[in-house]
Amino acid sequence: MVEMDRPVLSVVIPTLHAAEQLEACIMSLAELTVSYEIIVVDGGSRDNTLAIAHLHDAYVNPSPPGRGIQLNAGAEAARSNWLLFLHADTVLEMGWATELQTFLETPKNIRRAAAFSFSLDDACVSARCIEWVVAWRCRYLNLPYGDQGLLIHRNIYEQVGGYKPIPIMEDVDIVWRLRSYGLHTFSARAITSSTRYHRDGWAMRPLRNLLCLVLWISGMAPEKIAKVYG
Repeated sequence: MVEMDRPVLSVVIPTLHAAEQLEACIMSLAELTVSYEIIVVDGGSRDNTLAIAHLHDAYVNPSPPGRGIQLNAGAEAARSNWLLFLHADTVLEMGWATELQTFLETPKNIRRAAAFSFSLDDACVSARCIEWVVAWRCRYLNLPYGDQGLLIHRNIYEQVGGYKPIPIMEDVDIVWRLRSYGLHTFSARAITSSTRYHRDGWAMRPLRNLLCLVLWISGMAPEKIAKVYG
């Protein structure tokens, strides 16, 4: 990690029992040439998550569990005005840093947010179909999810109220509030673990996610949606 008093970028990673994925996520950040800090906001891991974070010189911030709560805690602890929120099971593909740094250097982007293109770490046809659906959603609905990361300037983050401490849909909620600011999608991919799709089913997981989105748009409380999600 490049060291300086005030980093150009703060990378916030919420974790909970993320030892199997965290190291690959952090190592993909090494492509950055600007100064940056890594903030791992842990919700009570009992595996080697914290040891891995310390091994890579990340700042570890304990937090009550809940992704919305953890993401907001990471933003509060960050020293940079530029915030990049990443999931621990996401790896950024080679070449991403050049695209992101160009975005940071463009003055007008201080009023916009950005996310990465979505990809799964599986070669099967089902993975490609899900990637196509996500690309369509981002292009026509302007609605990236949290596993695509979120790059945002602190001023905009605070103007929209940051992440809410809700049990589910925290990523959709903040992106919905950012729609009037403009959302850019990088061509570089955020490659996400397909473990949950193998566990929940290649069809059932996307359908369950779609159901949760419909319920959220219809006004159902996140606490009730969380029960539907399981």
